[in-house]
Amino acid sequence: MMQTNVRQSNPGGLVMSESNLQPIQLLDPASGTCTYLLFDPQSREAVIIDPVDEQLPRDLDALQTHGLKLVWSVETHAHADHITSAGRLVELTGARTAAPAGCGIGTAVVQLEHGDELRFGAETLRALHTPGHTAGSMSFLWRDHVFTGDTLLIDGCGRTDFQSGSASDLYRSLTRVLFALPDGTTVWPGHDYHGRSHSTIGHEKRHNARVAGRSEAGFVALMEGLSLPRPRRIDEAVPANLTSGLRHDAGGDALDAPRPAQGAAAGSYAGDISPELAWRWVQDGRAVLVDVRTDAEREWVGFVPEATPVAWKQWPGMAPNPDFDAQARAAANGGKPLLMLCRSGVRSIAAAQRATALGLEAYNILEGFEGDPDGQAHRGTLGGWRRRGLPWRQK
Repeated sequence: MMQTNVRQSNPGGLVMSESNLQPIQLLDPASGTCTYLLFDPQSREAVIIDPVDEQLPRDLDALQTHGLKLVWSVETHAHADHITSAGRLVELTGARTAAPAGCGIGTAVVQLEHGDELRFGAETLRALHTPGHTAGSMSFLWRDHVFTGDTLLIDGCGRTDFQSGSASDLYRSLTRVLFALPDGTTVWPGHDYHGRSHSTIGHEKRHNARVAGRSEAGFVALMEGLSLPRPRRIDEAVPANLTSGLRHDAGGDALDAPRPAQGAAAGSYAGDISPELAWRWVQDGRAVLVDVRTDAEREWVGFVPEATPVAWKQWPGMAPNPDFDAQARAAANGGKPLLMLCRSGVRSIAAAQRATALGLEAYNILEGFEGDPDGQAHRGTLGGWRRRGLPWRQK
């Protein structure tokens, strides 16, 4: 059964009655991950939950076969056992990404809080915060179906021994949130390793081997006594999933370290860093993101909320910022490296060189915020912070 790529309640994946809509369940045999396609039968708008990068062709084929238009790609949490294809799906289909706000998936367009709803056609998907496996984990309710990710499995539950896990939080998520749903609610888990496709809330309340009949203390003791191997792909998967699976180098690790400054600039600043790695350093608290563009550019083109504004030049006349030195020293915040971001990676080199001359550690972020102009003089199509799917906002 685990070799099957599609598991669903009927062979065609579509149901005849709108009152009995069923999700399309798709399985990744390598990780045991269950991916789900939900759709509105009238508009054909669809949502995908927990897509897997190796299964991108399969998922695109499923969308085409059933005549569906993907409008949302949703994550239940930042996975440790596979890499999501959310970023690539967005690029290919025009869908939008959504993820739990507490998971740190900064590239997701919508950061979901408990009770938030996503619309697709006339249908609604409701977010339920169910922490425990990770602090931000969510389940999603659609009609009388609940998609539980790694929170509730069939006759089991997700582990709590890494990645902000908490057995106490998981117990409360299971007993107070999921088990509060009607008994007939169908449970669609994020994984199953025994060929089972779904269960019900009532069945899991009565029979789940991990939680049924246990007190919180008993559940915590059970979870803390588990001796589980470390997920094989965790070091690769979690960082990639924090950027919606977008890795812009052939091997996935070619830009996982800064490269030395090149040519005439060699030795004049710490080096060049990819946008993805820069964002990872900022999330980890290892460095400070510094936006050296003008106030006008940040106002009209867009800005990164986490960046410290320290203009290299300012309007009118693009005059040098007389306060740059003082502002750069203040941004270093006790010696942290500065990651310089400009429009396309020119001013940021000059700013990194000046910061280095001040005795600070400074890097240039490759491609800048907008990237280089294309053949039609349009920016935003040849790389850049925005093109990479990293977080930004526009006033």
